[in-house]
Amino acid sequence: MPAALKKIDFVFFDAGGGHRSAANALQTVIEHQQRPWRVRLVNLQEVLDSLDIFRKLTGLRLQDVYNQVLKRGWTLGSPQLLPLMHGVIRLYHRGQVRLLDRFWREDTPDLVVSLVPNFNRAMFEGLGRAAPGTPFVTILTDFADYPPHFWIERQPQYFICGTSRAVEQARSMGHPAERIFQTSGMILRPMFYDVPSIDRAEARRQLGLDPDLPTGLVLFGGEGSAVMRHIARAVSRLDISAQWIFLCGRNAALRRRIDSMRGALRLHTEGFTQEVPRFMALSDFFVGKPGPGSISEALAMKLPVLIERNAWTLPQERYNAQWVEERQVGVVIRSFRHISDGLHRLLEPAAFARFRANAAATNNQAVFEIPDILARLLEAR
Repeated sequence: MPAALKKIDFVFFDAGGGHRSAANALQTVIEHQQRPWRVRLVNLQEVLDSLDIFRKLTGLRLQDVYNQVLKRGWTLGSPQLLPLMHGVIRLYHRGQVRLLDRFWREDTPDLVVSLVPNFNRAMFEGLGRAAPGTPFVTILTDFADYPPHFWIERQPQYFICGTSRAVEQARSMGHPAERIFQTSGMILRPMFYDVPSIDRAEARRQLGLDPDLPTGLVLFGGEGSAVMRHIARAVSRLDISAQWIFLCGRNAALRRRIDSMRGALRLHTEGFTQEVPRFMALSDFFVGKPGPGSISEALAMKLPVLIERNAWTLPQERYNAQWVEERQVGVVIRSFRHISDGLHRLLEPAAFARFRANAAATNNQAVFEIPDILARLLEAR
C-alpha cells in the first residue's frame, strides 16, 4: 500500500502580490517535482475574516486597505503606523489563536509554512494547540526582518531566509543554527528560469522601439503607480539616449496618460501582463520600487536596477536599497525627482558594465532549494 501523502499548508495573504506569488511558485515546483505531498494554499485573511477589525472600521479587509495604500502611494509615515497595527493584532491575538486552532483541527497538516509577516506568533500558537509537535516554518519573503514582531518571533520554529542579513537577525534572536536555513535569494516564479529565446531586435521593432537603443523597463507592481507618470514626464525632458517600456498593470488611466507622451518619448506601454520575463528580456535596465520581488526578478533577467529610498519607502523594504548598493547591482536615489542623476550614474559605460556583470553573476535558485529543505523537516519529524 502506498504511503499517505504528507500534507503541507502554505499560508499567504493578498496584501501586496508577493506572498501569494511565492506560495504559488513553490506549489508549482513541488508539483513538477512530483513530491508525495498534498499542498494546500491557505489565505490567512479568510481564516481570520471574522476578527478583521479593519473591515469593521472601514468596510475593507486588512489586505485591501494595504493594497489601496500601495496603489495610491500613501506610504509616508508607515513606520509610525506599524506599531499601531501591531497593537490591534495583539488586542485580537487570543481570537486569532482560537480561529487557527479550530481551522487546523479540522484538517491537520504535517507541516505549516508561513509566507506572511505579523501573524507568525498567532499561527505558531494556534498550530501548537491543534497539532502539538507539528513543525512551523516561516519563509521570509523580504530581504530582511523589520523587528520587532514582524517576521521573526522568539518561539521554537524554523526559518528560511534569502539573505545573510536575515540569517544574522534570526541568530541574534536566539534561534539555533539548525533551525535556520539560507537560500540563494527570494522565491521567483518558475517562468523566470525558462524564458524562451527571442530575437530582441525584431521584438523591439514590433513594439515600435529602436532595436539598438538602451531600453529601460518601468514597473511598479500589478496595480501600477502614479509615480510612473512622473517618471515618464521626467525622462521625456532628459537628453538621454534611451527608450522605455512601461508596464502599467491594471491601471488603464495611467496607461492612457503615459501613452499621451509618445510624441516626446520613444516608448511602449502595456497593461497587466503575465509576460514580465519577456519584457525584461527586451530591456537593458529596470526602474521601479525597491520591493524584494521586483529587484529579484530584474536581477534574474540580468538587469541592473534604479530604485529609490526615502520616507515613503515601506520600512520592511528599506534594507533592500542597502543590499543593492552593497552588491553593486544598481543605483539608489533619494527620489525619482532626481532620476536624471540616477540614470547618468547607472548608464555611465564603465559603471553600467560593472552593474550588469554583478547582476548576471547572481544565481538565485531559492524556489528549487526550498522543497529540499521542507523534505528534510518532514523526514526529521
